[in-house]
Amino acid sequence: MTQTPEPAPASTRPSAPSLPAQSTRASASPTAGPAPKTHLEPGEVVVIAVLAVAAFIVIFNEMVMGVALPQVMAELGITAATGQWLTTAYALTMAVIIPATGFLMQRFHMRQLFTATMALFTVGTAIAALAPTFEVLLTGRIVQAAGTATLAPLMMATTFRLAPEGRRGSLMALTTAVGAVAPAIGPAISGLIVANLSWRWIFLLVLPLALIALIVGGILMRNLTTPVPSSIDVISLVLAAVGFGALVFGLASAHDTSGGHLPTNSVLAVALGLIGIAAFVARQRHLQRTGAALLDVRIFTHRGFTLASVVILFLVTTAFGVGVVLPLVLQDVLGLGAFATGLLLVPGGAAIAVVSAIVGRLYEGTGPRTLVVIGALVDVAALWFMSTATPDRPVAVILLTHLAICTGQAFMWTALFTLALASLPEDLYGHGSAALNTLQQLGGAIGVAVLITVLTITSDATDATASSAGTSLAGVQGVFTAAAVIAAAAVVGALFLPGRSRSTGTAPVPAGH
Repeated sequence: MTQTPEPAPASTRPSAPSLPAQSTRASASPTAGPAPKTHLEPGEVVVIAVLAVAAFIVIFNEMVMGVALPQVMAELGITAATGQWLTTAYALTMAVIIPATGFLMQRFHMRQLFTATMALFTVGTAIAALAPTFEVLLTGRIVQAAGTATLAPLMMATTFRLAPEGRRGSLMALTTAVGAVAPAIGPAISGLIVANLSWRWIFLLVLPLALIALIVGGILMRNLTTPVPSSIDVISLVLAAVGFGALVFGLASAHDTSGGHLPTNSVLAVALGLIGIAAFVARQRHLQRTGAALLDVRIFTHRGFTLASVVILFLVTTAFGVGVVLPLVLQDVLGLGAFATGLLLVPGGAAIAVVSAIVGRLYEGTGPRTLVVIGALVDVAALWFMSTATPDRPVAVILLTHLAICTGQAFMWTALFTLALASLPEDLYGHGSAALNTLQQLGGAIGVAVLITVLTITSDATDATASSAGTSLAGVQGVFTAAAVIAAAAVVGALFLPGRSRSTGTAPVPAGH
């Protein structure tokens, strides 16, 4: 693959594929290169801050439509089945574009890429705010998603690349906090807006923030890398669109069960998606010989990255699935309103931000395995406790249980993402970040599909405890039992993670990590 401009000796490719560029430099002669970084330069701090603020804005926007959907349906005269495309199309767009972000980070200057993606998001926000019809609103959401898809991987890869080795855990905690707090407060703020104003104000309030981020970022953003001239492979783009798009669509529609059976269109879409992804991977393996891969799949030859990715998939499946199901439980079973439900979920996002900061400081000395095992065990215990919930359980207990779930997940997020990227050479950071964000989209779709399907099948609409939406106590208990089982798989996977991060230098990692 064509080299990126970061200072890394040629020996990091492919003669020592299991070692990151940092480890190779550390073993070289003292005169072979610059001394290791110990702190961030002021310009680098600005870059990370701009990316974090922009990512917070776009991720916040991703989750705001759920609460506003009833009002949108009433104003635009659409059904719930049609309205859900405002969320499904967003996820589909993200799933299609994210695999290409590693290529985009290598091909374009950072300022160019940031400006283009933030401009897309801003234009999409303006379209959505002024949309006279559902079709125009859907177009605005798709354009928004096109911008969002690149910003999150760009923030993650750039933060990791700039972070001194001893502070990687702390700075990666920032990306975790952005990804957790923004969607946590999104539904609450959306509920407040919808309760008092038109749904359009969700976008009208985001629009000036997006414009400010675009202008400030365009002025302050520095070009920290040199683009590598290359052309994009159109066949790879098509295969990514078919594979990831069809898989996400199939999973998103899987919960529309009828008589306990999966819909045929869902099964066919999942099958087409798996075939498309297999063809995409085969194409990338062929193209990476000449450095033209859209997503360099050699990242999965690094054992630490692959192990972390597997555990991340289990984590994301439960986190996203529970994130969708829990509001249904709070509203349908406990009878809370939409705004009250949003407020109850906000402390969970705050808990992830606080705990992530603590975990980031512990990471360098403790290593990923201990942190992830602790987090997974807490997550399993809290989910299992939720599986025993009854309608008369106090809301305060539900809140504390949700805080425990979020705390357990926070122990895992930072450690896993830091380990995954630390296992790669520098020139693969962009591709690694793209793959991790793609896994989040796929894992989220799998989690929602599995848990909603469990809820649909196990809920008995004739049960005395069932809500008007058909959500029964048995369904709630089944959902959280299934989530606990999936989370238990993360515990097993965590046991195979390395005991210490390779960047600490405090303990050796077994060969192949």
